[in-house]
Amino acid sequence: METNNKNKGFEGKLIDLQNNMMNFALTLTTNRDEAKDLLQETTLRALDNKEKYYENVNFKGWVFTIMHNIFVNNYRRIVRSQTIIDQTDNLYYINTPQDSGFDTPEGAYSIGEINKAINSFTDEYKVPFSMHVSGYKYEEIAQKLNLPIGTVKSRIFFARKRLQEILKDYRYSRK
Repeated sequence: METNNKNKGFEGKLIDLQNNMMNFALTLTTNRDEAKDLLQETTLRALDNKEKYYENVNFKGWVFTIMHNIFVNNYRRIVRSQTIIDQTDNLYYINTPQDSGFDTPEGAYSIGEINKAINSFTDEYKVPFSMHVSGYKYEEIAQKLNLPIGTVKSRIFFARKRLQEILKDYRYSRK
């Protein structure tokens, strides 16, 4: 039985948000290990800045903003560390074609391609998956769609697997 979120303390709200945070971290990093690191760093940063949160502010939005900012800062740090300052007389390094091997956000899947793939699903998979990505919990989806929770979980699982299959070659075909 879930209690009202307003009655929960800061830590309780943060714990309840962990699944949503992990999903968001996966969309940012597209790597499970990096997503776990981002989730952990975000949780710690939120706890460290607990006194900066005000009750009338959207808690989920506040935490997701922290996560997004950490991701962007880490990305910029990596790009800066891979930047070569060319101090040669003839600018040899600048004139040499370079592939950093690091995918930019622009090189990752476009939202349009992801939406196109999701829209190719039948409604029995598309609706629960879209609700889950939007932040609904399994119990909420099951209740709204009048389905057993196990059915909801399996449909989301199969939709996720299908999406991975559809998009697996997308990155390489765009280069």
